[in-house]
Amino acid sequence: MATGWAQDGAVQDQIDDTIDEAVQRARSRLPSGDSLTHCEECDALIPEARRKALPGVRLCVSCQQARDTAESGGSAYNRRGSKDSQLR
Repeated sequence: MATGWAQDGAVQDQIDDTIDEAVQRARSRLPSGDSLTHCEECDALIPEARRKALPGVRLCVSCQQARDTAESGGSAYNRRGSKDSQLR
């Protein structure tokens, strides 16, 4: 397939780089270090099972869910790719 000035496999290299960056971004947001015994937002007790499963945890489950919901927001990308979704 002719790609102009691009090298063979350039598209796959871009895809691989995008995935690698997303993995690195996700890993950088993981907690690390010592876990807290109480949530730093609501002061609720964090169960020992959660502290063992997630080293460095700082929030209880409900506060973490609230933070995840707030951070998720929405995507600005049109992933469906149909003309109908682009016209909305």
